[in-house]
Amino acid sequence: MSSAAPTSGRVGLRTLLPHLRAHRGPLLGAAGLSLVGAAASLAQPLLVGRVITTVEGSRPAGGAVVAVVVVLVAASLLGAAQQYLLQRTAEGVVLSTRRRLVDRLLRLPVAEIDARRTGDLISRVGADTTLLRAVVTSGLVEVASSVVVAVGAVVAMALVDPVLLLVTLAAVSVGMVAGVSVGRRLRALARASQERVGAMTAAVERALGAVRTLRASGATDREVEAVGAAAAQAYDAGVRAARVQALITPLVGVSVQGAFVAVLGVGGYRVASGALGVAELVAFILYLFLLVMPLGQLLGAYSQLQLGLGALERVEEVLALDPEDPAPRPTAAATRPGDPLARRPDAPLLALDAVSFAHRGSDRLVLDGVSFSVPRGTRTALVGPSGAGKSTLLGLLERFDDPTSGSIRLDGTDLRDLPRAALRARLGYVEQEAPVLAGTLRENLLLAAPGATEAEVAEVLAAVGLTALATRSPLGLEAQVGEAGVMLSGGERQRLAICRSLLARPELLLLDEPTASLDARNEAALAEALAAVQRHGGGTALVVVAHRLSTVVDADQIVVLDGGRVVGAGRHEELLETAPLYRELAATQLLVPRP
Repeated sequence: MSSAAPTSGRVGLRTLLPHLRAHRGPLLGAAGLSLVGAAASLAQPLLVGRVITTVEGSRPAGGAVVAVVVVLVAASLLGAAQQYLLQRTAEGVVLSTRRRLVDRLLRLPVAEIDARRTGDLISRVGADTTLLRAVVTSGLVEVASSVVVAVGAVVAMALVDPVLLLVTLAAVSVGMVAGVSVGRRLRALARASQERVGAMTAAVERALGAVRTLRASGATDREVEAVGAAAAQAYDAGVRAARVQALITPLVGVSVQGAFVAVLGVGGYRVASGALGVAELVAFILYLFLLVMPLGQLLGAYSQLQLGLGALERVEEVLALDPEDPAPRPTAAATRPGDPLARRPDAPLLALDAVSFAHRGSDRLVLDGVSFSVPRGTRTALVGPSGAGKSTLLGLLERFDDPTSGSIRLDGTDLRDLPRAALRARLGYVEQEAPVLAGTLRENLLLAAPGATEAEVAEVLAAVGLTALATRSPLGLEAQVGEAGVMLSGGERQRLAICRSLLARPELLLLDEPTASLDARNEAALAEALAAVQRHGGGTALVVVAHRLSTVVDADQIVVLDGGRVVGAGRHEELLETAPLYRELAATQLLVPRP
């Protein structure tokens, strides 16, 4: 399902280019400003040399001084414009990368998301993408302008005095080589640091998600220590990267100081010997300043680039993963002509034929040869002990995974021949935990049907007995439900999830343990609500996973699962006679006398 994630060393500038392509206009504009600014910087020593020569000749120097001031002001203004453009572009790069990353994350296969820590994925969207900003602001464009200034300075220095240039290059090259060698270690260290930050974020997310359980269990202090340990590991990794990055500055500084000392010594000797004039020595030293500054910027940009590429590796790992539905499978086995989404009256709404399933990387079958059908407008209950495969079966119906073998057909068409979006538009799904998103009641209700009218919302709320919830607050449907629906009871969250699915008018509604959070009174109310669902849905079929048999004894069909196999199917009265496991479950729940 997933592409291989890029390994360290495979991510380079070529990998970065797609993230910059949409911003090439502003980047080229910043590069142009940088080149003009570089030219202005290169002109300054010449103008200063002209001022000295003019003063030495006892001629008026006002014009030369004005020229120096104009060039200095122009260079400063160009630098300010360039920095603004770079910062703005960098924010755009971060924004577009985050959008791509979020788009891919929310489209990954469910199994892929389940295999990863949520906090680490959040860290990739936040902390890792932020490091790309430095690549743009302190990286690529500055590299280009620094190269121009450095080359121009070297050429000018060669014209002024080749001997001093050789002395300069000998001193500076030592520091540059050492700085580059140290900088190469930064990418791996930066990646390790970001991974530790991701682990810390995952630890925080885990703790906040279970804060009530932690306090009730007296485990808050232990969890604080655990998150603190993850933070300490992130600190250690960050310090290791900072230590290596900090070495670059003194290495460059030593070589620069050596170059100045050598130039002053050799230059002073050459001035004393008459081989070089004072104005030329001053101009050469100014050009040395111009050379040193871009060299320092180059090494700084190189280190920032390594940090950014280390983070980019983690971003690319996610972008390299295949989305859940890159393209619908061709309908090669066309059992009938025409649109594969069209209804087929002669086929049951849903049919499972010898469906088996094992999780990726496992040989153990969670489902083994499951077969049954669901006619339109009927209610089918899936019952059995925990671990029997009931929830897994609902996941296959939603195509969170596909069967390892066998087939599932909707209106006679294999689900694998249907685009997932088109399939899910015909299904409703209420999970066991009945997730409610932070926001308002209205936002949660309209999640699957954003175009639903006020009348439709009111009708569905009444059908499942939630009208009182909508009028409990003066804000009505605009009332906040809190993080994960914390302001609602478990039963209200469950029925709200049913309303959300029902508003989309599904042909088939899947309910996973709808009574798990309900007391006996609300359980009876939900049973009435399920009957209302079928009436309201105009023939909506239900597949209900249930542990409490009292809510499904009147189902049109009860399928009994055990160990991933169907061990009985029929109505309540039939199964009491033909399915020992079902009779045992019914006796345990006091629906029949114990034998």
